[in-house]
Amino acid sequence: MTKPSLPELLHAAVAAVGGTERPGQVSMAEAVAEAVDDNAHLLVQAGTGTGKSLGYLVPALAHGERVVVATATLALQRQLVERDLPRTVDALHPLLRRRPQFAMLKGRSNYLCLHRLHEGVPQDEEDGLFDQFEAAAPSSKLGQDLLRLRDWADETESGDRDDLTPGVSDRAWAQISVSSRECLGATKCAYGAECFAESARERAKLADVVVTNHALLAIDAIEGAPVLPKHEVLIVDEAHELVSRVTGVATGELTPGQVNRAVRRAAKLVNEKAADALLTASEGFERVMELALPGRLEEVPEDLGYALMALRDAARTVISALGGTRDKSVQDEDAVRKQAMASVESIHGVAERITQGSEYDVVWYERHDRFGASVRVAPLSVSGLLREKLFADRSVVLTSATLKLGGDFNGVGASLGLAPEGTAGDDIPQWKGLDVGSPFDYPKQGILYVARHLATPGREGSRTDMLDELAELVEAAGGRTLGLFSSMRAAQAAAEELRGRQDKPILLQGEETLGELIKNFAADPETCLFGTLSLWQGVDVPGPSCQLVIMDRIPFPRPDDPLMSARQKAVEEAGGNGFMAVAATHAALLMAQGAGRLVRAMGDKGVVAVLDPRLANARYGSYLRASLPDFWYTTDRNQARRSLAAIDAAARTAE
Repeated sequence: MTKPSLPELLHAAVAAVGGTERPGQVSMAEAVAEAVDDNAHLLVQAGTGTGKSLGYLVPALAHGERVVVATATLALQRQLVERDLPRTVDALHPLLRRRPQFAMLKGRSNYLCLHRLHEGVPQDEEDGLFDQFEAAAPSSKLGQDLLRLRDWADETESGDRDDLTPGVSDRAWAQISVSSRECLGATKCAYGAECFAESARERAKLADVVVTNHALLAIDAIEGAPVLPKHEVLIVDEAHELVSRVTGVATGELTPGQVNRAVRRAAKLVNEKAADALLTASEGFERVMELALPGRLEEVPEDLGYALMALRDAARTVISALGGTRDKSVQDEDAVRKQAMASVESIHGVAERITQGSEYDVVWYERHDRFGASVRVAPLSVSGLLREKLFADRSVVLTSATLKLGGDFNGVGASLGLAPEGTAGDDIPQWKGLDVGSPFDYPKQGILYVARHLATPGREGSRTDMLDELAELVEAAGGRTLGLFSSMRAAQAAAEELRGRQDKPILLQGEETLGELIKNFAADPETCLFGTLSLWQGVDVPGPSCQLVIMDRIPFPRPDDPLMSARQKAVEEAGGNGFMAVAATHAALLMAQGAGRLVRAMGDKGVVAVLDPRLANARYGSYLRASLPDFWYTTDRNQARRSLAAIDAAARTAE
């Protein structure tokens, strides 16, 4: 029997999911197949509506080797495992004459731990464990969550937190889950044979396609001990998120509360001298943190350095002591010891990293209204790590609707550790960039309006002219507005102002769960939804409910963001343009994502309004505009209003 062609396979898969084959999807599938066959690397930008999931799944399944697909969001993981993969496998089975297996794999703390559930949680203040179900009042929210988790444990097959609907609070989940460091290990645990996390790992070992998240991919790369099964092909979807997710995993943090918990957990398991040393070091660290002011520490202050060295040395002593002593009076000692060890090892690791003072790390103080001060350490760049760990032993395909910034892929490529496209060299990963476009006719479906007449936004203070402009645009659109703001304070001020001026319902992020807000926004065309970062990327509302997307200002990083400003300074010291490489790239990525909220289906029409004149007037404005969909461009405020009113009238007629 002849081997089926890629177009045949793609056609069968698209028909199975009820989709329409797009030229961009065909181009993408051919490029992915070529990259995988040649063991090469590919960056592919596939606009909204291309059908990029099938564009990479079909050639990956046809290839026959194990593939890991890493995504940033839970929504896409669910779509792949619950919809795209089952239908695609069924559709390809008659043609491939085999049925590829697929599985989902996440970090251990995403799965319910049966040991924790049945044996209880190691208690900080006393020997032994406590029954969290007894401790929480059944009438409290925590008590209700825990009782529901206990019932769910009897019926769930996966133990995966994301399969629990509705969800529970982080506090409740923490009572019945463990981190990889706290886990006893399947061979030592009484529940090892039934363990949900171990079952997920076993399924992943047998699967042809493993769906995971960026965080687990980062852990797999950073920690050295493999978490993911060996694979020949890696596909990173939502790849514009990868650098920030890897940075998050590579960031360490120390807080007085965290150190105090470690002291309590270890105190009863080690000799008095070791326990006292850790307690004294903890008190010294807490005193230093009381005076900590937010901001970057170009050099570690002397008092913090001494406190961290004391913590590091005391933690090392406790780790040695924890390994050597046994105390049979402690109930379920292995679990108590494992949790204590995990807490102390974490403190030792961060304290040692900061005191060693690598030139490749950035250290800063943060202060949180609720949790107090913390000291944090993050890599200046993760590009070297990604180049070394990601591109060495496999073919890598990175895809997103927004990878091409300012007209090329080199900005995103540099953040991933890749030299400019076409650069040759023995140790330089070779890659190609491909933009397969979008099925949408952006110049006909959307307008990019820049409010050139407004005052340039300052760092603080009210923007009365911007709020007036915002109110007029929302009025012209008849509601139907997604407001994307650069800060929560700006979103709150705009919501308050518009609620006082007009009768359109204004939903504000934080007043309800994100899922509920988006559902209510989609259900009523007159409703507006205002919010910040997660709305720039997480809203998919096709149709007449979202016909105006407003950005209050260009979303540059805050000037006092320690990590971003350190990265910008490093680029400048190396002779580059730090502002363009860091701040403008960051803003371009967010704006491209934000503008992508407008047109989600073939019939969608609307306006993206940027209420920041710098997009029209500043030199970097053309770079930012080149990163956005190719909407019809205007700075004429009357034109924007007339267009919105016409779109609103057409939508009302259709309704």
